[in-house]
Amino acid sequence: MKAVADIQFADGTIAVVRSEVMRQLIATVERVAQHDAAVLIVGETGSGKELIAKAIHQHSLRCGKSFVDVNCAALPEHLVESELFGYEKGAFSGADSTKPGLFELAEQGTLLLDEIGELDGKVQAKLLRVLDGVPYYRLGGSRKVAVSVRVIAATNRDLEADVRAGKFRSDLYHRLTQFQLQVPPLRERGDDIIALAEHFLHEHAPTAKFTHDAIHALLRYPWPGNIRELKNVILRSAVQMKPGAREVRARDLPAAICGVPDVPVTATFEGNLDDMERQMIFQALSRSGSNQVKAAQQLGISVRTLRRKLQRYRRDDSVPLSLGAAAQQERYFRVSVEIPVKLLLDGQEIIATSVNISSGGLAVQCPVSLAHGSSLDLAFTLPEATSAIEAKAKLAWSGPDGLAGLSIVEIHPALERELQAWLTEKARTEGWISSEATR
Repeated sequence: MKAVADIQFADGTIAVVRSEVMRQLIATVERVAQHDAAVLIVGETGSGKELIAKAIHQHSLRCGKSFVDVNCAALPEHLVESELFGYEKGAFSGADSTKPGLFELAEQGTLLLDEIGELDGKVQAKLLRVLDGVPYYRLGGSRKVAVSVRVIAATNRDLEADVRAGKFRSDLYHRLTQFQLQVPPLRERGDDIIALAEHFLHEHAPTAKFTHDAIHALLRYPWPGNIRELKNVILRSAVQMKPGAREVRARDLPAAICGVPDVPVTATFEGNLDDMERQMIFQALSRSGSNQVKAAQQLGISVRTLRRKLQRYRRDDSVPLSLGAAAQQERYFRVSVEIPVKLLLDGQEIIATSVNISSGGLAVQCPVSLAHGSSLDLAFTLPEATSAIEAKAKLAWSGPDGLAGLSIVEIHPALERELQAWLTEKARTEGWISSEATR
């Protein structure tokens, strides 16, 4: 199949087309557009149904006329009929002048009825007559109005199921589906994800680009909100970029994007019952970004039980774990290293020095006394690294001469992986220094 170029619309909107499935869809759109028939576009919210409708209009013989779109779900129920078909002066209180409906505004052009599954049954009946070419009355009118409009409908609902349930008229459904187009969700269009992300990034930061780890995170995420979610994520990341920055890293993306586990939830467990339990616990910790409260909720156990099991795993560090759980177990080892650690406590900045570090916490030499249970922000730059690891922590224990143990309670998944990668490399080159994890 020939390559399909990106589509630019009259309003400046651009439909980015890279994946083969979208190339095939656009090719079908070009053929369907030549037939003056109703089209039903189905797909998940935010998947690009409106852009497909615009493409149909742009490739049709009506392209020189108006393209009018209306979100049926956004119209108050008592206003739907008057908005679609218009009203005459005096038709109701407040009708000070005659108003043409959206069908008249789209005369000789195209009308997109988005979220058509939300229409009331009475409006569905009148809409069916209009689609059949029958002139209609404006609300409160005595003169019939005849229009020539191509109707495109869109929905994220299963209209066939609604027809069977009696929620949507079967005759209207069949009238709307002279052609039906299915827009695939973004998660099934891997080639489009990065192309769209780069397009949105260029709009807000023309000189910026994504790093490899950011691209990996974008491709792993399932995008339940589809293109709309992707656009919002890139906008926030671009706005939050530091002045002069030219790269968007994984750590600059929301934690939810980077927190997708590499090991699927439905992975097959191996080993005996104890091994299976350990694997489930470490996977729950991975999915929750090492948040023990959330992990315990996922597992259906108390936080106290989870912590007791983790303490037992720390003591029994020689037991091999499969499915990548060993990498999770590494968080309970520490590497001795002395680097500056910036602490922010109640607006006060404190410079401490690390004694040892694990991905679960740090032991530091602090120049001031910290109150038990204190919550604080910390930041430190690992040796040979160029950017800081930032996290929220709590004081877990304190010892003599300013020695303190800080337990990490919240960290961006991308930063956590960066820290674990550094610890793993240290383990290969220098060996782990076994120690109790943050108490």
